[in-house]
Amino acid sequence: MAKQSLQTFLAWRYLRGAEGRSEGRRFLRLVIRIAIGGVAVGVATLILSLAIVRGFSQEITRKIVGFGAQIQIESLRDAPLSDAETYVRIAQAQPGVVSTAHVVQEFVLLRTGDKRVEGAAIWGTERLPPYVVLTMETESSNLSRDDVFMGASLARKLQLVPGDTVTLFSVPPDGMRGMPRVAQFTIAGVYESSLADFDELYLFTEIGRARQLVGYEEDQATRIDVRVKEGEDYERIASLLDEELPFPAMARPISEVYRSLFAWVRLQQSIIPLVISIIVLVAAVNVIGTLLMVILEKRADIGVLMGMGARGSDMTATFTRVGLGIGLTGSILGAVIAMVFALIQIQYSIIPLPPEAYYMKEAPIALSLLDFALVPLVTCVLCTGAAFVPARYASRIDPIRAIHLQH
Repeated sequence: MAKQSLQTFLAWRYLRGAEGRSEGRRFLRLVIRIAIGGVAVGVATLILSLAIVRGFSQEITRKIVGFGAQIQIESLRDAPLSDAETYVRIAQAQPGVVSTAHVVQEFVLLRTGDKRVEGAAIWGTERLPPYVVLTMETESSNLSRDDVFMGASLARKLQLVPGDTVTLFSVPPDGMRGMPRVAQFTIAGVYESSLADFDELYLFTEIGRARQLVGYEEDQATRIDVRVKEGEDYERIASLLDEELPFPAMARPISEVYRSLFAWVRLQQSIIPLVISIIVLVAAVNVIGTLLMVILEKRADIGVLMGMGARGSDMTATFTRVGLGIGLTGSILGAVIAMVFALIQIQYSIIPLPPEAYYMKEAPIALSLLDFALVPLVTCVLCTGAAFVPARYASRIDPIRAIHLQH
């Protein structure tokens, strides 16, 4: 116990107040502080990168699911689902499913009052998707037959505002053999999700009016959106539901429907933390150089201690603890820096992002207690491991020669 107390005392003294022998005596203390600062920066950067990547994943998933649901039931034949209620009953019988909704979705032509024409997709539904309601800050998700809700990108492109009237043209399901169907709508609201694929394309309206416009029967739908309980494995539920559905229906998880978008998120999750981890690794390796400088400056002290009976293992343990102290101090500082920066970003959004590239206007933050525990733990292990190399060098110092060189 006495030896451990001595080792801890010496480690703390070298960590807190190490000084050189001659001019520039405070240089050694500065080097240790720089080493601690390097660890702190690495830890803070890694924790923040993990939080931002997790935030990206959660925000993208929240937006896409907010537009529809975690699972979509549609036809393998690229045709409307007939007798849609049959598929609804099968889906609602599946454990974990909380709600279903019919969706009518087809491409249409949109003409404005000044005769400009643009391609779009009508999205007929009984109620506005939750995320659309959120972006417009409206209290009601009900739809009237003459209302249409438009994405902000499309509205800016066509210079339209709420209250304007637009005309939609739809080709009947049997192709060009029939006459196009025409209907007029009033823009009731403009939503903005920062998802270009949605904001530039979809027009939300009441499902009955959408069926009438695209020529669907009363029991037909383009797909059935299926929502599951929060936290449920929707990919597993989609697989089970797919086995229950009769041909030609199939169930697809949202991660498959928007595969490229989710692949982009997964790429960030795998690459960014790996790249940022190099900062922590470099900071840990710098501990070797820092401790070698301490050992060279304190060589005479080490010689005196070993001359008084200290063993080489005591020196190894002492300087290993110095490495642990650098890692622990830097980790605590880094975790505090990461927490403060994350809270500032959450509150004030100081890091803006181009929405056309990142699908959101500011860097998202999703903090996790596991990050604040795991990153410092790994960092301390790396710093302690790196300290073992110079610590072994200290244990092999010849006390007589070290004292002689001092004089």
